Amino acid sequence: MDPLRLFSKWYDEELEKSMSNIPSACCISSIGLDGYPNARFVSLKEVKDGAFIITGPLRSRKGLEIEKSPKVALTFWWEATQKQIRIQGNASKISDREAVSYFNERAKDSKIISMISEQGAIIDNIDVLKKRFSKAETTYNNQEVSKPENWGGYAIQPIRIEFMEFEKSRFHKRTLFEREHKGWSTRILQP
Repeated sequence: MDPLRLFSKWYDEELEKSMSNIPSACCISSIGLDGYPNARFVSLKEVKDGAFIITGPLRSRKGLEIEKSPKVALTFWWEATQKQIRIQGNASKISDREAVSYFNERAKDSKIISMISEQGAIIDNIDVLKKRFSKAETTYNNQEVSKPENWGGYAIQPIRIEFMEFEKSRFHKRTLFEREHKGWSTRILQP
């Protein structure tokens, strides 16, 4: 069984049943610059060439942590189907051409925020950023917003993927796929 096909199948099932319509939301965990784990929610853009693609500012805390240690984990929790997927893998930067393509898919206000904000940086007064946003919104009223140099993405090549289906009986179905030289090994885990 191919875990990436299973992921797509589960994703489509959640998309069909979910009222929230955002099965792309996932938690990415990285190794913090201080050695502590760090986690935050991001949006999965797609699964492409066997990798899970996420995007965002490259000089944010997340970007700096991935640059220092590319070992990351993604976790999906899908309420409608009562399923969880845990992925461990190695992140590498996507090409600038790919980043431009993903950036161009964003809503204009998201593009402007990406252009004016240093995600995660300390600010004394949020009104300063709101004024910058208003000014940029006026400036780019009839113009496209170009991808900032600091904006990109990562392709996460999985080495481990665990699928878990929750059961009322508490005998949850857990299947672990681990990458091997020529494919994936499969193991059943206890609940």
